[in-house]
Amino acid sequence: MITIKNQGVYLKDNALIDAAQAQGLPAPAEAKKNTIAYSILEAHNTSGNMDALKIKMDAMASHDITYVGIIQTARASGLKEFPLPYVLTNCHNSLCAVGGTINEDDHVFGLSAAKKYGGEFVPAHQAVIHQYMRERYAGCGKMILASDSHTRYGALGSISIGEGGPELVKQLLSKTYDIAYPDVVCVYLTGEPRPGVGPQDVALAIIGATFKQGTVKNKIMEFVGPGIANLGMDFRNGIDVMTTETSCLSSIWATDDTVKSFLVRHGRGDEYRALAPKDGAYYDCAVCVDLSKVEPMIALPFHPSNTYTISELKANLEEILTKVDADIEEQFGKQPESVRLANKIKDGELMVDQGFIGGCSGGLYQNICRAAEILDGANIGSDAFWLSVYPASQPMMMALNKDGTLNKLMAAGASIRSAFCGPCFGAGDVPANGALSIRHATRNFPNREGSKPGDGQLSFVALMDARSIAATAKNGGKLTSAFELDQIPAEPKCDNYEYDDSAYKSRIYYGVGKPDASAELKFGPNIADWPNMIPMTEDLLISVGSAIYDPVTTTDELIPSGETSSYRSNPMKLAGFALSRKDPAYVGRAKEIQAMELARENGEKIDLPINVDLSKTEVGTAVFALKPGDGSAREQAASCQRVLGGVANIAAEYATKRYRSNVVNWGMLPFILDDAASFNIQAGDWIYIRGIRALLEGNDESIEATLIQNGKETKITLKLPAITREERDIILSGCLINYYAK
Repeated sequence: MITIKNQGVYLKDNALIDAAQAQGLPAPAEAKKNTIAYSILEAHNTSGNMDALKIKMDAMASHDITYVGIIQTARASGLKEFPLPYVLTNCHNSLCAVGGTINEDDHVFGLSAAKKYGGEFVPAHQAVIHQYMRERYAGCGKMILASDSHTRYGALGSISIGEGGPELVKQLLSKTYDIAYPDVVCVYLTGEPRPGVGPQDVALAIIGATFKQGTVKNKIMEFVGPGIANLGMDFRNGIDVMTTETSCLSSIWATDDTVKSFLVRHGRGDEYRALAPKDGAYYDCAVCVDLSKVEPMIALPFHPSNTYTISELKANLEEILTKVDADIEEQFGKQPESVRLANKIKDGELMVDQGFIGGCSGGLYQNICRAAEILDGANIGSDAFWLSVYPASQPMMMALNKDGTLNKLMAAGASIRSAFCGPCFGAGDVPANGALSIRHATRNFPNREGSKPGDGQLSFVALMDARSIAATAKNGGKLTSAFELDQIPAEPKCDNYEYDDSAYKSRIYYGVGKPDASAELKFGPNIADWPNMIPMTEDLLISVGSAIYDPVTTTDELIPSGETSSYRSNPMKLAGFALSRKDPAYVGRAKEIQAMELARENGEKIDLPINVDLSKTEVGTAVFALKPGDGSAREQAASCQRVLGGVANIAAEYATKRYRSNVVNWGMLPFILDDAASFNIQAGDWIYIRGIRALLEGNDESIEATLIQNGKETKITLKLPAITREERDIILSGCLINYYAK
């Protein structure tokens, strides 16, 4: 169903031609200008050089885990008003009982900021961030930036990027999003999905085929081909939002009358224009998807790329689940016999405890309608299995209520909830210890369902499409593919619900372009300013605060999601949770080194493993990991390290561009160490770097350092490949706040 072409291809007469066989077509450097991506990037680039882009965005969005820190950073850097539309949604910290008043205090702050600086404020339970942006802002040819990794509105013609907060701060200060021109991948769709196959099935098939190979990492996925016409708008949006899990930079789709109909229905028909690659467009590689061959899929713990067809899993249950259990023990240590995924096999069937359909990927109109059709007249039973459904916005909820869809689901025993992202990051619908949850959601990383493996709590999340989740619910929790149903609802190619935004008009604060400088920001007791961060010294002495040898380290492991999100407005308090579920001793180590650095700054004598000039040598910590930063865009994965005295990350490679950017913007060095695993670096080791400030002031991209392990010194070479002049200056200043304050 998926074929990868790992070489350049041309799109000629709507067919793919390998570059090696292309005759009479322009050279790749010229033909790449024929892609949709190139035309949009060119229209937003201010540098005059398409190799080094400086992008001005059309709009931005943040939710209530991220917007307080962003506004606080921008305010410290001289913010006067929002220079572009900036939407503040409240779809993450909506459970106001967690942490006392502090979640609602953040919401009050957000509304006051929207009034003061001229923004759009979406109160809690009105919409999840990405559905709101689809309904109100995404349009053909636009570029949108948001502080959430699943920022994908490509199916509506917008190149949209999820980044850490400092990148949004740059736009708020009328700066640019700077990036080298990315590779563009052709995602060529053919065929038509069979009934029972949904967008999550297509997305998981693509993720499974591309993620581990890094096929589309930090690239733009451009969806073209005759198969697009066979997909409704919600179907396209459902595939598109999951492209994040391939580790791509962004996405863009060819547009047609289906997109036009969506925009007209949402009162924005003037934002439609046909987008298509010009004939002879060149792509750096291609992912070919035959939609007619996609089957219902499942992604087993603990990554969206751990994919199988449901039929393959059911045919090899014992073998596959035993392997997953072995992987879990390798990651978390030996688990009690009662907490094993293979224990969910009963009489040859996999029994599921919970289902969830919601968020920016699952909570869409088409998905919920198909689930209701499957469950109409049935019931999910009164045993352990339960099902929750979260429509992604109030207008969508109104449409589903009006046409009776919600009644069908409730009559079947499903719980209907308001628009909320919590279950996607571990703040709602948390399964029991040892339970298996199937979710039409975005991620199934450890902790994303709310368990705490470090405290002996572990549950399992598998990603599936709403159609197969409903089939499983109809079967009382016995894992069931939608293909196994006697009657499978047909998939319409259009989304024909009536869009009624009266709920928005009754509740949302529309303040874009109307800043009020006299308005006061309203601070709750948990909203704190960023601590002081010093500029880079001449030399560095680094203590390794944590060493992680997992193949990939997610941002959830660097700073847990879930209940910790309540403290996202308090940098020091949040930092106390850093690596708490991966390396609980990290915070103590970091604070010990930070105390040494404070003593150094005060001119006190400190004991060190090597003689250095303390007048010009900062003492800090670093996190060593083979491949850090997969997953969320949250800047706190880096900022928590920085406020605890972090000065660097050392990695074999970085999982995403956005995490590396967060490291840089918080004043830390994004080092690469070749053959990193061979040095056996451990927590407590030291690294001395002489002349780091001079390197950053100059043009070199590598520096010799001394690794000190148990008194033994080893020379290593730390690299900063492709580090830009601005990135050097940010790190030299100590962080982005200091850089702009200068």
